Amino acid sequence: MRRVTGNPPLLADLMPWSVAPLRLGRAWVMGPDAASLRRRWDRLMAAEGAGRAALFRPSRARTPHIAVPQLPGQRTSTVPLAVEDGRCPEPVRVAHGPFDRLWLIPDHRLIDAARPELWRVADAHQVFAVETGAATGGDGGGSPAPGLSFSALLPDGHAPAGRAGRIRPLYRRPGGREPNLAPGLLDLLGRESGRLVTAEEVLAWIAAVAGPTRGAPGCAVPLTADPGMWESGVALGRRVLWLYTRGHGGERPRLPGGRRPYVRAALPARPLPGDLAYDPEERMLRMGTGRIGPVAHDAWEVHASGARVLETWFERRTRPAEPDTLEAIGPPGWPQEWTSELLELITVVTLLAELAPRRRELVERLAAGPRLSASELRAAGVLPVPHRARQPASVLDHHEEGPGGQFALL
Repeated sequence: MRRVTGNPPLLADLMPWSVAPLRLGRAWVMGPDAASLRRRWDRLMAAEGAGRAALFRPSRARTPHIAVPQLPGQRTSTVPLAVEDGRCPEPVRVAHGPFDRLWLIPDHRLIDAARPELWRVADAHQVFAVETGAATGGDGGGSPAPGLSFSALLPDGHAPAGRAGRIRPLYRRPGGREPNLAPGLLDLLGRESGRLVTAEEVLAWIAAVAGPTRGAPGCAVPLTADPGMWESGVALGRRVLWLYTRGHGGERPRLPGGRRPYVRAALPARPLPGDLAYDPEERMLRMGTGRIGPVAHDAWEVHASGARVLETWFERRTRPAEPDTLEAIGPPGWPQEWTSELLELITVVTLLAELAPRRRELVERLAAGPRLSASELRAAGVLPVPHRARQPASVLDHHEEGPGGQFALL
């Protein structure tokens, strides 16, 4: 049996190209419902001069007078916002932190650092690994790896604890082309497993086994040299990815009958902050006078950066905003869509929590079995990663519109 010496490779080396989180600069451009974003835009357009600037909330990177290119894939105006009078760009769904999904106005003029390189590769083939720099397992477990989550939607990279992480796309080019993996890694893993290994399988393995590094930020990814263990880990990781991406490309996650949560008592029209609580005896989620159940205790205890996921999701939709700001414009009541989203979130965290024992067992078996260390990857020429692999690929096959309708020079 191969004796392992040295540390396991890092995710930062296995998926070398990474992008910093989005930096919005102003909170009003993102929210839990698209209709409110359109109303915020209309309110901004109704204001003029200094009033528009005050509502906009200028920063060093963005003011109403700055002209910037369009975001890739978005057909938005490029005239300065000071003279804009058009309709709101159609909001898009983005991943917010490990578990939430919000809406964003995809207008480059509104966002301090929108990371255009991410928008260029975000399509139906893409999956993102998101390092938050903080543990997402918490007291209840349920997360496949501390500080690591996955999304088929473009992620904003938000870390619940406020610590910046990195966003790592699986592919460097649109259409699922050119895996964002260390050159030579797929060939090495293929030789170890005795068959062709795909980029999707590597991401699944990462989802199953990645864990914290010793005394350093980021994730370590132990690699097995046992073909049977590789198959088991990939199968488990596919399940993890399916849950994080809410069934991307296939059937959406559902709990079996009898365990499926549903509304047992009508939810209040306008829940207040602090209204959410858990009744462990009845296995029921309480929202004021409303009731949702059954909800497993392990699902309630799934944490992200020290906060319960379900409580964070609820607080994001009920906390009061500063009066007379665009953020204060929200839905008049509790939309039915939020109830559906909450039921789906309960399902996802329940099923993820149930996978935690299987992941722990796999990691224990991996520690006792033959593995590939970082030193072996160096001996095979996979590490160190060449500098070009850490840079974005040239993906443009069309012109992108720059300020004032001119083509951007790229």
